[in-house]
Amino acid sequence: MAIKLEELQALDLWRKAIVDSVRRDAPDLSARQMALLLTVYLTPPQHTVRGLAKGLNVSKPAITRALDRLGELELVRRKPDENDRRSVLIQRTVRGSVFLREYSELIVAAGQTLD
Repeated sequence: MAIKLEELQALDLWRKAIVDSVRRDAPDLSARQMALLLTVYLTPPQHTVRGLAKGLNVSKPAITRALDRLGELELVRRKPDENDRRSVLIQRTVRGSVFLREYSELIVAAGQTLD
């Protein structure tokens, strides 16, 4: 299903969702952290630091820093790969699923206010 939005409508939708998120005192994620979180939740697993770095075209240290923050907030968790101890798997959490469900509700609500 394609939704037709003008550029300013798209930006206003994004603005409204972010403002509502701020008002609800939701975790304050950077664009990189949000992109990483959405990638982990919306693309098929298995996710590794190396794979996420490659997929997002970001350095592994930048992914690690973003994962540190997301891990502190319990939105994702790290687990050693049992098949390759040098690799770390990034897993979804219940708290992360709830956060994104609530955020998606903010986006839907903002979309309903568009002219």
